[in-house]
Amino acid sequence: MTMVLGIESSCDETAAALVTDDRRILAQAIASQDDRHAPYGGVVPEIAARAHAERLAPLIDQVLREANVRLADCDAVAATAGPGLIGGVMVGLVTAKALAMACDKPLLAINHLEGHALSPRLADPDLEFPYALLLVSGGHCQLLRVDGVGRYRRFATTIDDALGEAFDKTAKILGLGFPGGPAVERLAADGDPRAVALPRPMLGSREPHFSFAGLKSAVLRAQDSGLYGVADIAAGFQQAAIDCIVDRTSGALERMGDVTALVIAGGVAANRQVRASLEELAESRGLRFVAPPQALCTDNAAMIAWAGLERLAEGAAGDPLDISARPRWPLDPTAEPVRGAGVKA
Repeated sequence: MTMVLGIESSCDETAAALVTDDRRILAQAIASQDDRHAPYGGVVPEIAARAHAERLAPLIDQVLREANVRLADCDAVAATAGPGLIGGVMVGLVTAKALAMACDKPLLAINHLEGHALSPRLADPDLEFPYALLLVSGGHCQLLRVDGVGRYRRFATTIDDALGEAFDKTAKILGLGFPGGPAVERLAADGDPRAVALPRPMLGSREPHFSFAGLKSAVLRAQDSGLYGVADIAAGFQQAAIDCIVDRTSGALERMGDVTALVIAGGVAANRQVRASLEELAESRGLRFVAPPQALCTDNAAMIAWAGLERLAEGAAGDPLDISARPRWPLDPTAEPVRGAGVKA
């Protein structure tokens, strides 16, 4: 049995987990920072980094105690090395370097996006490469073909806002607080998705990418008009977003070739309506639909540990202790730049 300690600190969740190569999560702990960022309506990087520094060591001690193992029993230490808020990423990576050096174990510097991309395989042993992946989170919205560990081809990205960001900004416009995505989903359940005429950016476009900035602006105009209830605006926004991602994903599937499944990962993958709509699309294409359990959708350390285990299984020896944290780290570095997308692509 191979066991990896995983550390995640890329945004506002401080997390540690112990995972084995037979897909068992021996222990995991996540410390939320929602209460610290709620007064600001979004994540404040400096506050996030300080919280990671305060909470990470106790969380690591907690998971080791819960699993009844010693640090020396781990076969490697895996930590997010990017992309993310650089202060938080540095806290986790430096901690992992110290632990790896102290117990003479390999350090595995993990791409946070790869953690999300491979997380469905932690929960589903039948998920095989290659698969189509819709990666949707607060900072990223991409469609990729996953051919194997470290082998990704990007077919689409957002040219402006990520879907998770659009959910959060919609929640802020509607006064729903932080975090916004779950709040919008809950409120949308009480609204009429047809009551507010909202745009579907890029719907039907031959260009493969996503755009959500215009939809977010339309939500603001609808709210400022005073003509609609907040539940109807939330429902309309959610349905417009779903229509866009189904349309974009359908087009990408036509270009990807043979894949074993349609997979969704990232924080927005926790949205039940998003899942249901993509499951219908997968069924219409004769594909399996795979989504990680709710606990593996948002940022967590189990997915980082699992990505480390996948790399070890591929023969990875570990990363040098002088490896740097990276605020940007694309899964497909060969992908062509996208109009308007900037460094987020």
